[in-house]
Amino acid sequence: MSHPLRGSIAIVGAAESDLGQCPPGTTPQDLMAQATRRALDDCGLQLGDIDAVFTATTQLPFPAISLCDYLGLRPRYVDGSNLGGASFLSHVQHAMGAIEAGLCEVALIAYGSNQRSLGRSKAAPQEISPYESFYKPRFPVNAYAMAAARHMHEYGTTREQLAEVAVAARKWAQRNPKAWDREALSIEQVLASPMVSHPLTLRDCCLVTDGGGALIVTSARRAAAEDLRRKAVYVLGCADAVSHRHISGMHDLTRSSAVESGRAAYAMAGLSVQDVDVAELYDAFTICTILFLEDLGFCAKGEGGAFVAGGAIAPGGRLAVNTNGGGLSYCHPGMYGLLLLIEGVRQLRGEGGERQVGGAEVALVHGNGGVLSCESTVLLGTAATL
Repeated sequence: MSHPLRGSIAIVGAAESDLGQCPPGTTPQDLMAQATRRALDDCGLQLGDIDAVFTATTQLPFPAISLCDYLGLRPRYVDGSNLGGASFLSHVQHAMGAIEAGLCEVALIAYGSNQRSLGRSKAAPQEISPYESFYKPRFPVNAYAMAAARHMHEYGTTREQLAEVAVAARKWAQRNPKAWDREALSIEQVLASPMVSHPLTLRDCCLVTDGGGALIVTSARRAAAEDLRRKAVYVLGCADAVSHRHISGMHDLTRSSAVESGRAAYAMAGLSVQDVDVAELYDAFTICTILFLEDLGFCAKGEGGAFVAGGAIAPGGRLAVNTNGGGLSYCHPGMYGLLLLIEGVRQLRGEGGERQVGGAEVALVHGNGGVLSCESTVLLGTAATL
């Protein structure tokens, strides 16, 4: 028996703001508004159709209220829940519930950050942990380096295998004209780049860019009634899972709660990992991709390094992963999850251009918040999957 909310909502509009480094004076609200206008143009709806707003950011204390004020919206439903980079995938689930409950009809999910222009330390202040701050860690890279080091120790994962993730992302980015870094990258160059926090070098770490995006979400019924079907991508399954806040509270540095969020999302969608055609995984650091491939069932625990070897997740490999170039080469404006959803939508619409995965009907999109603290998984499908 299928889940009653499976396929009940559709993403009908999707767009990025300007990406990379924005002109002086550009604010997070500017980027969110720019992306919103583009997402509305993408689907043909109007600003006045929006009656729910979902957003999160590290830069504004009341991001949803600020965005409503900027756009002149007075929505029926507002949600500013912040789960870090997983926020926007979680917002998809929240929008599903609100739409089905009749609390709203057309939801905007938006994000924007000028962290590159402003400086990351000002854009993303760190929360103090009394158990960790004494040691003056360099977060978040120290936390992810601990996960990478433990994975290497426990399973024999190599620095070369971590580098494979960065090289694969760059090869996808070279097919994406919007990607920030498109220069050729080799495993040797990743290993030779400056060490940031052992075993992670500079090229194992995500970009620091400005940017943002927006999605327009409505019910599947409205999408059909207003003839948005050619743009509609359906939400088949979604789930969140939280395991800890600070890395010192993580029970197992090699296992994230993506195990739980993935299991629940697959169950809601009535699908398995074998049904996934393209995977968009939050790659703040190369170890993230390896962990999430394991935890989401693409390979067994400890086999992620071997799974990515030999260009297996690059163009032409066994699995298309992070087809826009990911946070490692395309764009990473602090909280990256919304841009993963946009790429998943584009792949299922067949709008990927040179990076398009042929015959893609199911996309798995996975977001990560905090330091492997909160995981959110969304399975998207075409009309053929309903």
